[in-house]
Amino acid sequence: MATITRNDLANRLRERFGLTTTDSYKLVDIVFNEICESLIHGEEVKFAGFGSFKILTKSQRMGRNPKTGEPAIITARKVAAFRPSNEFRKRVAKK
Repeated sequence: MATITRNDLANRLRERFGLTTTDSYKLVDIVFNEICESLIHGEEVKFAGFGSFKILTKSQRMGRNPKTGEPAIITARKVAAFRPSNEFRKRVAKK
């Protein structure tokens, strides 16, 4: 299974739209930064036909140390979550 990187995205934009290498990297960075900043400020980010990103707050809970098996407290934290749209799920299921 291949991995798509930031470089791959920038190169695809450059090839497809005739952008300069610098502009294609700037565009990728701007999109990722806007997503991050929106999430940091508590906004949900939605892309029609793709999915949505949002921040979830996980409460403190009991877990286990995987090395020793002893009980351990997992602290409360915020995590980024992605939820694919129904259209995205259908497209992936066809492949």
